[in-house]
Amino acid sequence: MAGAVRGDRPDLYVLARLLERLWREDAPMVKTRLQVAANVNYDVFSRYLEWMSGRGLVSLENSPEGHERVVLTSKGYEAYRRLVQWINEVVRGLPPHG
Repeated sequence: MAGAVRGDRPDLYVLARLLERLWREDAPMVKTRLQVAANVNYDVFSRYLEWMSGRGLVSLENSPEGHERVVLTSKGYEAYRRLVQWINEVVRGLPPHG
C-alpha cells in the first residue's frame, strides 16, 4: 500500500505533511481532522500515528469532549524542522539556512 509505514521506512512526504499540519495548527488536533488534512486513508494514518508516537514525535491526549487529539512534541518540532531543511537542501537544491 502506497504511503504505509513499512517496518522502519516511512514515506518522508507523508511524514512531512502530518508534522507540518500539526506544526501549523500549533495546538492539539482531533485525529480525524489531521488524517483528512494529510490526505491519507485511515489505515495509513493509523500506522503513521503509531510510528510517530512510538518515536516521541507526537503524543495523544483526551479532550473534555471525549475526542482524542494529537499534539506535536518538542522532538516532533525538531524533526519537522530538520526534515524540511533536508528536503529543501537535498531535494530542491536550495542553499542551507544559517
